[in-house]
Amino acid sequence: MCGIAGLFHCGTIKPVDPARVERMCDVLAHRGPDGSGVWTAPGVGLGHRRLSIIDIAGSPQPMHSADERLVLVFNGEIYNFRALRRELEEQGAVFRTDGDTEVILAAWDRWGPDCVRHLDGMFAFALYDRTERTLFLARDRFGVKPLFMAHLSDGSMAFASELKGLLANPLLRREVDPRGIEDYMTWGYVPDGRSILKGVAKLPAGHTLLLHHDAPVPPPERYWDIDFTRRHAGNPRDLEAELLHHLKEAVGSRMVADVPLGAFLSGGVDSSTVVAFMAEHSRQPVRTCSIGFDVAHADETDHARSVARLFETDHAARQVSADQFEAIDTIAGMFDEPFADASALPTWRVCQLARESVTVALSGDGADEAFAGYRRQVFHAHEERLRGLIPQPVRQALLAPLGRVWPKADWAPRPLRAKATLLSLAGSGAQGYASALAVTPEPLRQSLYGEDLAAQIGGYRAETAIVDCMKNAPARSGLDAAQYADLKIWLPGDILTKIDRTSMAVSLEAREPLLDHRLVEFAAGLPEALRVRRAQGKWLLKKAMERYLPDEILYRPKQGFVTPIADWLRGPLAGRARGIANSAMLARTGWFDNTRVAQLAEDHIAGRSDHSRLLWQLVMLDRSLARLGIG
Repeated sequence: MCGIAGLFHCGTIKPVDPARVERMCDVLAHRGPDGSGVWTAPGVGLGHRRLSIIDIAGSPQPMHSADERLVLVFNGEIYNFRALRRELEEQGAVFRTDGDTEVILAAWDRWGPDCVRHLDGMFAFALYDRTERTLFLARDRFGVKPLFMAHLSDGSMAFASELKGLLANPLLRREVDPRGIEDYMTWGYVPDGRSILKGVAKLPAGHTLLLHHDAPVPPPERYWDIDFTRRHAGNPRDLEAELLHHLKEAVGSRMVADVPLGAFLSGGVDSSTVVAFMAEHSRQPVRTCSIGFDVAHADETDHARSVARLFETDHAARQVSADQFEAIDTIAGMFDEPFADASALPTWRVCQLARESVTVALSGDGADEAFAGYRRQVFHAHEERLRGLIPQPVRQALLAPLGRVWPKADWAPRPLRAKATLLSLAGSGAQGYASALAVTPEPLRQSLYGEDLAAQIGGYRAETAIVDCMKNAPARSGLDAAQYADLKIWLPGDILTKIDRTSMAVSLEAREPLLDHRLVEFAAGLPEALRVRRAQGKWLLKKAMERYLPDEILYRPKQGFVTPIADWLRGPLAGRARGIANSAMLARTGWFDNTRVAQLAEDHIAGRSDHSRLLWQLVMLDRSLARLGIG
């Protein structure tokens, strides 16, 4: 696990200052404290920071091929590198090291850009071919590892593992993209393909980019996609056995390391599944760690302890309280651009706890997206059945007016909170799901924007990306399309960004076995009834794990890693909630109606409404702008 950065001149060849690449890498030292290196040639510069995991002494970077033709900087792990190495050796390749980095060089030499199709792992890398005078950028299938890119004023393309690597280059413009603000206020993050800054983007997951010195920058090319159109044949028992095989293979392949290894354990289905198979593979007690909260309804540590006892793990736990949010500037610095998932704090704390005893930790991320484990996906599946029974004109004529007048009742029991459901059913499934995903609904966003920001955003609406993604998804049902959008947009933008930045902040490598691409491809082919049955998501996964986990873990109501931010913003963090309306940083931008923000804060503190997620978005935006020096 590492950090990479570099420069490449497109349309011309100019000298590259090694000191400039070195500065871009130095700010990524947390990603790779064990070593560093910079290589430059006319028109190109590559830099690397190393966290040693495999072949600790033998794989320094930038790495050159034996004939000096290829140069590589690589962030990630290739889990099938040994099998690939044997295959390539049979075809004449000779290796000088024992790690996975050199395997990428040999794979490029054998297959060129198609090498990524042979790689099973999490990765972002840059490979320069001195003969072809090309730079090849690649990102793994799900976007576990990040890669930011920016066009600079001197005609070069800069890239780095984090935005701060680009910010270290003095030629980068620090101008906010209004569409990035709309994205952030909708989702709580800025998705792939864009960033909070104009001219800066992320290479999308599952894509590559081939750059030439004498040609303009082409669009990225997709090399992998998830197909939900094929359904597995066979009875549930056979599919259950096949699922267990994939799970065991996925976990086992991610336990290869030359450093201490452990796991995050929340006590939910996903992390408990990973720990169960780690225990099968390991001769020693698995090291596990968990984080709890000082608010009882959000605390899962008792469940985590019960799983730890079941598998006799070496378990450690700590608690997060509201006073730890004084570290908010530190959190903002991890993400650079604004990021409003409040579970970033406890995720960082559990990474800190894990790093005390291990260098690699396995997580349970990815199963909800792949197996339909989110409540919103289950609700969407049921809503789609209703849409199929009622013609769209009838739904639009009857349900839309009713939804508009139905009161918004955050305080009411869930069955009485019908406003969102009525409005969702009135429209298309894609529109309804996009609305369900939004942190801040469009009407509320519009009421907050100042005139200038609203004019700059124009007709752009962030939800359109989800709607278009679902409409164009290789899917047979609305549930398929919703899962596809989650895997393509939500997963890399929120979940994987959170775990990457918080783990790398403490020089910990996090691995996601439940995002093994063969496992996800298998899950995508499951009949819908084996993913969602009645109110249960992840149905087949839970059935398969009944032989390993007790029912109180498998079938208790889904909780997730939910930070009690709503309680804290009414209590110990109420001052933060009130203060955001008077923030000098946000006031200078003129982006928001501060009177409206102040009213929303008071409504939340008084318990009249729940605006915790919106208030937290604004707090994180304020702190991120300060870190970026904007406003």
